[in-house]
Amino acid sequence: MLQAFINTLKVKDLRNRLMFTALIIVLVRFASSIPCPGVDPSALEGFMAELSAGSGDGGGVMAFIDLFSGGALTHFALGALGIMPYITASIIVQLLIPVIPTLEKISRDGATGRQKISQYTRYLTLIVCVVQGMMVALAMINPTKIGLPQPSVPLYLGNPQVFILMTILVLTTTTMIFTWLGEQITERGIGNGVSLIITINIVSRLPQSVFELVQMAWDGHTPDGTSFRPVQLLLLMVVFCVVTAATIMLSQGYRRVPIQMVRKTVGKQMTGGATYMPLKVNFANVMPIIFAGAILMFPEYLFRYFASKPDANPFWNTLAQSFMNGGTAYMITYAVLILAFSFFWVANQFNPIQIADNLKKEGAFIPGISPGQPTADFLDTTMTRVTAGGAVFLMALALFPMFLYSSFKIPFMVAQFFGGTSLLIMVGVVLDTVSQLESHLTMRHYEGFLKSGRLRSRSGN
Repeated sequence: MLQAFINTLKVKDLRNRLMFTALIIVLVRFASSIPCPGVDPSALEGFMAELSAGSGDGGGVMAFIDLFSGGALTHFALGALGIMPYITASIIVQLLIPVIPTLEKISRDGATGRQKISQYTRYLTLIVCVVQGMMVALAMINPTKIGLPQPSVPLYLGNPQVFILMTILVLTTTTMIFTWLGEQITERGIGNGVSLIITINIVSRLPQSVFELVQMAWDGHTPDGTSFRPVQLLLLMVVFCVVTAATIMLSQGYRRVPIQMVRKTVGKQMTGGATYMPLKVNFANVMPIIFAGAILMFPEYLFRYFASKPDANPFWNTLAQSFMNGGTAYMITYAVLILAFSFFWVANQFNPIQIADNLKKEGAFIPGISPGQPTADFLDTTMTRVTAGGAVFLMALALFPMFLYSSFKIPFMVAQFFGGTSLLIMVGVVLDTVSQLESHLTMRHYEGFLKSGRLRSRSGN
């Protein structure tokens, strides 16, 4: 494997791609550390410290958002929104394509259609940025609007109206630049640019989390006073390896459906024969977790808002506590939403009738299954069963960090690396990037990262 990394530097085109990707990553991280104009850095730092001390770990949800911005939200930096508005817009467009016939027709127009869909996604990203930028700016002016305590000193400087407009403009511009840079990585660098930027933001918090774990083992307790010994640190390292291996299995696992194609001669080549159709165990990937997390960002702050009223019923505060990240109601609702969205995503993106029609047109069939509707029914039943197993596995993986956070008092930022969205994204992006690197090496007759020269997931073994 070490020789494979050395080989990547021998190929001029690949070396240039790696340097180009690294340069953009440095620019993104640099923008995530420059405070947004109009913010009082010292006041914001004090407010975040009070918020973290009062809620155990930054309020859970706030820490979750901060994780994907690479710490930019904590400092209210230029990249506070990160590239998540583009991800949100992409998800919305993907969900609308099967629903709106016009979009579905455009998506089938090959490269031209994909270009139009990408353009629509950028327009929607701009709208999402403006809305989120306004919400963040209003929250900085008056945090009580989202259920947070009122800071002792203002977090902003100057006129509030000017601050709102400037914040929307700066955050929107930064996000659109990040989106463009991500596209440049995809085209001229290595890996999927947008996913790589998110992954780098997540990984940027890893050294701090490792240091916090070592510090807890050295001190003998967690930040809230729970006992934590060096042996527990070793156990967590073993657990991390096991969970990472399970995440790779979930990401790469699929069910093979045998396909028999009619043999025919095209030019001098014979095509057809036996093959298979891979049905992914985790077809929805990380989308169900993102959907569920996005929905559950609101209940806690909504209930806190009702509980903050002078004549509020104590029941609202109880609900707010239960819907905190790691609370009982939060975890139950989270699990149900992940299961529901897993099937919802498959129902929207996997079309067994269309697949059955395409197989029939190409003269292919599933052995023992009649072409047409019986094939569609078979694919639908098989995909449902595969999705059921994958959804349960995904749910367990998503809940495991919350279990560590609530039961063993492991800090939220540390627990996030033991499962959930962050680990799934890191594993998926790393596998995809290594796969692209290996493709470039094998095309130039170099050995890949494995002895066989191919990733196990692509070799079919």
